[in-house]
Amino acid sequence: MSIALYPLKFKPRYLEKMWGGRKIETVLGKPLPPGKLIGESWELCDFPPGVVDNSADWISSVVADGPLAGRTLHQLVGEFGRQLHGDVPLVGAAGQFPILIKFLDARQDLSVQVHPDRPYAAAHPEAHLKSEAWYIVQADPGSRLLKGLAPGTTREAFSAAVASGNVESLIQSVPVREGDCYYLPSGTLHALGAGILAAEVQTPSDTTFRVFDFNRIDPSTGQPRKVHVEKALECIDFSGSGKPKAAGPRLVECEYFTIEKKTARAGDTGSIDSSGPVVWIMLRGHAQLKAEDQAIATGMRPGETVLLPAVMKQPWRRHLTDCEWLEVGLPQSIHSPNNSDEPRRPRR
Repeated sequence: MSIALYPLKFKPRYLEKMWGGRKIETVLGKPLPPGKLIGESWELCDFPPGVVDNSADWISSVVADGPLAGRTLHQLVGEFGRQLHGDVPLVGAAGQFPILIKFLDARQDLSVQVHPDRPYAAAHPEAHLKSEAWYIVQADPGSRLLKGLAPGTTREAFSAAVASGNVESLIQSVPVREGDCYYLPSGTLHALGAGILAAEVQTPSDTTFRVFDFNRIDPSTGQPRKVHVEKALECIDFSGSGKPKAAGPRLVECEYFTIEKKTARAGDTGSIDSSGPVVWIMLRGHAQLKAEDQAIATGMRPGETVLLPAVMKQPWRRHLTDCEWLEVGLPQSIHSPNNSDEPRRPRR
């Protein structure tokens, strides 16, 4: 008997980072490996061999429960095709699922960095465009992030600031609070600030050029981390363009994804629009999602992420408490975020 698709929850993949902390456990309730500083929890990922940690196999999220438990997201792409991803194109010749969902815990500032824009990626086959968005799940008092250049900053002025160690003076510092959302199109200079726990939605590729790393020493090497100033200068958007489009509850709308904040009251029930695929990131409350043929409902609690396939049989939702979540949509006319077959290795 063939298995019908249902709301899919995946096992998180935890990444230890020198700037990471423990909020993914203390705030989101996820059990982390003891004694480790965890900077990232990959909730939904799909990377070809050789991209992540030089792996010989796909690094792809594993289904956590239900009859498809143990299968990877990439296996589901091959098995179910458009029943899973609908009319949203896959990425590259390898057929990569077109979104990456993470939680980030910045105990320290992340590096000041930029990702290539489309012209740079088109001219450099080894580089790949990345656009992303941060939703602030929790922030310590006084937290801030860095986003975009100060108005009027030229390439020459910025280059001089890098040489003199005065980079921060030319980057806009933005105070943050819970519930804020920031869109970071490729070419935007940025750094997530210390004390912030964020949900990140991004294209599933990551060529990162560091400009400044706050003079830190990497404990794994005893040396400063590598910076890529010349490459970064070619990618930084000095025009001040690239503002997000948003309306009403829609927090971000770009060519790669949309993000909306949704709410429901305890006891609310209803059908789920399965024209997707759609990703839910739970912020508050407890809900159940279920397709008609599914024996046991998929539960959702804060810090959990669920992929709603494009084709399910009469899917519905029930909210056991007041709920708040992010809904991530994938435009069907999406442009590939890569200019070549495979994405680059993520690094921060």
